[in-house]
Amino acid sequence: MSGEVLINLTPMETRVAVVENGVLQEAFIERAQRRGIVGNIYKGKVVRVLPGMQAAFVDIGLDRAAFIHAHEVMPSGTPAEEQVSIAQLLHEGQALVVQVTKDPIGSKGARLTTHLSVPSRYLVYMPDSSHHGVSQRIEDEMERERLRGLIEAAGTEQQLEVSGGFIVRTAAEAVGIEELAADMHFLLRLWRRVSERRMTAPAPSVIYDDLPLFMRTLRDVMRDDIEKVRIDSRENYVRLIEFAQEFMPTAVERIEHYAGERPIFDLFSVEDEIQKALGRKVQLKSGGYLVIDPTEAMTTIDVNTGGFVGHRNLEETIFKTNLEAATAIARQLRLRNLGGIIIIDFIDMDDPEHQRQVLRMLEKSLERDHAKTKCTGVTELGLVQLTRKRTRESLEQTLCEACPTCAGRGTLKTPESVCYEIFREILREDRAYSAETYTVLASQAVVDRLLDEESTAVADLETFIGKPIRFQVEAHYSQEQYDIVLM
Repeated sequence: MSGEVLINLTPMETRVAVVENGVLQEAFIERAQRRGIVGNIYKGKVVRVLPGMQAAFVDIGLDRAAFIHAHEVMPSGTPAEEQVSIAQLLHEGQALVVQVTKDPIGSKGARLTTHLSVPSRYLVYMPDSSHHGVSQRIEDEMERERLRGLIEAAGTEQQLEVSGGFIVRTAAEAVGIEELAADMHFLLRLWRRVSERRMTAPAPSVIYDDLPLFMRTLRDVMRDDIEKVRIDSRENYVRLIEFAQEFMPTAVERIEHYAGERPIFDLFSVEDEIQKALGRKVQLKSGGYLVIDPTEAMTTIDVNTGGFVGHRNLEETIFKTNLEAATAIARQLRLRNLGGIIIIDFIDMDDPEHQRQVLRMLEKSLERDHAKTKCTGVTELGLVQLTRKRTRESLEQTLCEACPTCAGRGTLKTPESVCYEIFREILREDRAYSAETYTVLASQAVVDRLLDEESTAVADLETFIGKPIRFQVEAHYSQEQYDIVLM
């Protein structure tokens, strides 16, 4: 599998596309006014303690106070029976050093932890832990033991004063002691600077700011199968090369400045794919399709055969559609950055072996996802449940806002329904006030219906209340909007 990373930079926005085999797999967008803050470390101030929720709100300098749970304040690995009340751990006005684990999403503030960590290319340094670990994505037990040994040896050989622990990242698979030792040096130097700021900074203020998106992408996304990283900004190309020379020398020759006349995101039809990812319906090559509906509580995905009729029998048609859908769903989760609970309604399969193969295809397709996912198998109702870690806003939340006409419902009341609402409102007004005439201000569609299909009902209402009713079109009114003026 071959891949490319495309980086589009403007003064107000950074966009990154990860393309595999010519198909867009992930898109990251960061705007100057809404930059992601996951990984940032702040010196905050506790503004409210909620013992009933075992949580507290902390002011870290954002528009909304951030949220921290009691288990994120207590030392890692504290047994449940030894957990104490949040009121014993924090008090209002207390200064607290915290790290953001989730960006503010929708109406929810950022999520915080006091278990601090700082990442590099191959390692994550945890200053308050003595534990050394290896990423679970490295499955080979011999490789895991080798990497644990290298961490111990690197600290000893370099005579480093290491007071914390390290987690070996997935990217460190097959690397040698020199690379790990260089990362350890960098992280320990970085942490000394953070510690100094921690002592002197006022609350609230930021004391560690993670790398900008284009550098973070190189650090976190770069793999052996990424053949090229193209960036369309000459100035930031130089910065990226300098960063790679210091921390990722093997990546330097794969970074190039894109000076083409076409916008960089027109390569591989990235712009078109982003537009498609904002729609509910996803077409499959076979003729089937997915319907993706994100809600407040979860995301539901429905699989349909659509125009695919197959060549052999119904069971085989369903099986092939579900297999293709499993691969497409994994891609859509990454591309749209959908997180939380995800329920997939595959087309019902009678053959248990077909169910097993579709589930295996889904799990295999999710293996390339950088976000942590957990699949719980098929339920009694034939649904597949999985969870995907959510750390930042979805693509839709980043690029879109709720429709001002329907307030995010996705539907509007029909002109007929609005007409009957108007009739009921006129009756209420007539009982409460003594007006000589009523003027109805409404949209064109509603007024047209009142004067045409509902004209008989209007005449009957005028006779019933004994007063005339006039109508006036307001071009800027939405279909559901109306006003009744008493004259």
